[in-house]
Amino acid sequence: MASPEPLPPLSEAQIEIMNVVWDRGEATVADVWKALADRRKVARNTVLTMLTRLEEKGWLRRDEGGHAFRYRAAVPREATLNTVVRRLVDTAFGGSAEGLVMALLHGRGVSEKEAKAIRAMIDRAEGKTP
Repeated sequence: MASPEPLPPLSEAQIEIMNVVWDRGEATVADVWKALADRRKVARNTVLTMLTRLEEKGWLRRDEGGHAFRYRAAVPREATLNTVVRRLVDTAFGGSAEGLVMALLHGRGVSEKEAKAIRAMIDRAEGKTP
C-alpha cells in the first residue's frame, strides 16, 4: 500500500489560522475570525475561504453538526512544525541548523528564559542530562 501524499505547504497566513485551531482544539469561522481580528484587520469571508481551502487540502476536518461548522486539525501541530522547520532549514539555510539558530539570535534574539530552555534542550540532545 502506497503512503499518503504529503500535504501541500502552508503559507504564513494558513499557519496563523492553524495555530488558532490547534490552540483551541476546534474552532468555528467566528472563533478564527475574532482571534485574527485581534491582531490585524481581516474580513470574515477571507477567513471562511481560507478555512475551506485548508479543509480541501487536507489540513482541517469539518464537523457539520450544530448551527456552525466546527473545524479541527487533521494533522498535529508538532508534526507540521517539524516539517515547516525542516523545509526552512533546507531551503533558506542550506541544511544548516547552526545558520537557523544564528539568524534567530541575531534577528530576533531570545529572552533569558528562552536561552535557558534552549541550553537544556541541547544538553538533553547531547545526552548530558536525562
